[in-house]
Amino acid sequence: MPGYLLHIGAKVLCAHAGQGQPIASNPRVKVSGLAIVTQANNYTITACTLPSLTAGAPPCATAQWISAAKRVKAGGMAILLQDSQSTCTPTGTPLTIVKTQIRVKGF
Repeated sequence: MPGYLLHIGAKVLCAHAGQGQPIASNPRVKVSGLAIVTQANNYTITACTLPSLTAGAPPCATAQWISAAKRVKAGGMAILLQDSQSTCTPTGTPLTIVKTQIRVKGF
């Protein structure tokens, strides 16, 4: 099923409301004027609230993407879609894509 392409301006949160941002992007391909993000681009997590919820637990720090588009690639790497799956380190929880552009879809 097609999903919207993820770009650097997309709102991505960890399970504890921490803000996720890509470490890098693909500047050659843009949607809505912003660079898209591929599966190779890990995310950094800031303001994860896990330590305040459970004493001593480390917060989400980074996230790696497990799934991406099967047919759409940029620079030889699969593009992330709105339904792509990820895992945060060190908690193992997923990222949630809350908002992204709604003009370009991929599969």
